[in-house]
Amino acid sequence: MPTDHRHRLGGRDLFLVSLIALAWAGNFITAKLALMEFPPLLFTGLRLALLALMLAAFLKRPAPGQWPRLIAVALCTGVLHFGLSFWALSLSTTIASPAILMQSYVPMSALLAWWMIGERFHWRTGAAIALSFVGVLVLGFDPSVMERPAALVLMLVSALFLAIGTVLIRGMKGMDMFSQQGWTALIGMFPLLGMSALIEPDMRESIAQASWVAWFGVVYAAVLASMLGHGLYYVLVQRHPVAQVTPYLLATPLLATVLGIVLLHDQVGPRLWIGGAMVLSGVLAIALRNLTKARPTPVVEV
Repeated sequence: MPTDHRHRLGGRDLFLVSLIALAWAGNFITAKLALMEFPPLLFTGLRLALLALMLAAFLKRPAPGQWPRLIAVALCTGVLHFGLSFWALSLSTTIASPAILMQSYVPMSALLAWWMIGERFHWRTGAAIALSFVGVLVLGFDPSVMERPAALVLMLVSALFLAIGTVLIRGMKGMDMFSQQGWTALIGMFPLLGMSALIEPDMRESIAQASWVAWFGVVYAAVLASMLGHGLYYVLVQRHPVAQVTPYLLATPLLATVLGIVLLHDQVGPRLWIGGAMVLSGVLAIALRNLTKARPTPVVEV
């Protein structure tokens, strides 16, 4: 019985997945710096506006009957996930806690898929889900997190909306990643900028007084995190099952944590390390379980 090598990531693809993880990890740093000048909803709206402009040429008309699902995906991921996650990042005292907590969308997605579309999972997946959520509790008692508990709550709610969007995306038909990203950005930018004008400090003043660091954060989020990161991800999932790529992307919160310590002098306590390890271990176990299910049955040579 030969081993199936068709879905293993080779050297070139490992390099690409490393670029994705680095681009997404760097986004936490540049966004954190930009959020010192831009309020979070405005920052998110500007990111989506720039992304919509860049992806306008890639927009494809959704298939008949897909508009309600597309709008729901855009609101869940573009508005609620991004808006709340950057709000959480602006409040957090470290990069580590929001970067790790964002990964909790993976066990949430498994639970929502079971509840919403009847997908079943093995008891090992259930144990991994439980481990992740216990890790969230441990992480939540770290002094750096308890200092700003609102950041933890906002990031968990953000992850929940990302999980809902992830489940809804499974029902999308006839739309590639760039078109989906473009529609999400175009639909999501208007409510974000509208809410920013209503509840955040003066929008015009924030834009007029923003430094190059803040604008670099917007450009980085749109170009490197979204265009490059998701673009390379799209290339990889054309060659390999999604479950094959996902485990490698768990390097993102680890890289973000290290960058936060080195560049922003974050103080990461033992509870955050332990809780974070539990969350990521649970996520990795779920990803590996999904990989096992994604692999084709090996052909037996007679």
